[in-house]
Amino acid sequence: MTSINQNPNGLDCFKAELSEKDFQVFSQYIYSEYGIKMPPIKRIMLQGRLLKRIRELKMNSYSEYKEYFFSKDGQQKELLHFLNVVTTNKTDFFREPVHFIFLNETVLQDFSKNNPTHQPLKIWSAGCSSGEEPYTISIVLNEYQRLNPSFKFEIQGTDISTQMLEKAARGIYPASKALTIPMDIKKKYFLKSKDVNNQTIRVHPHLQKNIKLGYLNLMDTSYGAQDMFDVIFCRNVLIYFDRPTQEKVINKLCTHLKKDGHFFIGHSESLSGMDVPLKHIKPTIFKKI
Repeated sequence: MTSINQNPNGLDCFKAELSEKDFQVFSQYIYSEYGIKMPPIKRIMLQGRLLKRIRELKMNSYSEYKEYFFSKDGQQKELLHFLNVVTTNKTDFFREPVHFIFLNETVLQDFSKNNPTHQPLKIWSAGCSSGEEPYTISIVLNEYQRLNPSFKFEIQGTDISTQMLEKAARGIYPASKALTIPMDIKKKYFLKSKDVNNQTIRVHPHLQKNIKLGYLNLMDTSYGAQDMFDVIFCRNVLIYFDRPTQEKVINKLCTHLKKDGHFFIGHSESLSGMDVPLKHIKPTIFKKI
């Protein structure tokens, strides 16, 4: 084994690696509790991500961290840190733009035609990560509302990572994130930092007012949501689950989706062969039956 790094307190060099045995323990726990697949090929990735926590806790090995994590004290104090470390979070504004075109040109038009009492459109972003998806949805709905003042909407964003939810709540992103945002939208809904040494963008508070963010583990027996939603986005989340888990998650999500409500998945995902109450409308777009 080779030295990975120096202990931050100048103690002995940190010489450790995540053994296959310890990796299997973590892998099984992650799958059984959160449904996330962690195949052997991801051992080095997990090793790298846990290293930061081991340094912060001033520990000397992955085995020591494992013993602490599975202790009563560790399960109380370390669990959220562990989840923030192991969950993957990659997202962008207007990612998979065909979904937002369909939302604007089809879903919103149909909803308005069949909503004489002007009930609010309710959308759930399941696996909202750092917030780019619910903010993009909010942009689309705000633009529609500008032309249709009686239109109302509510957006719920949930994620398993409290760290990502905190980022979403702040609504501050690197300026590089703005590259995927159309210029007219960028000027209308984002504020640019004046600090030349810290180039960031901040979402306009108006985008945030109809968004509620909250923690949710999609592996929970029930989701506890009281609302029934018109649209559910569950994109690029299912890829971390095996097929049986995917089917269970989709069926639980669908208990909160109204009849004829729309369900969006990521372009790398498929519902083929699953027993779920959804019919295919377009690639990666479904409607509840």
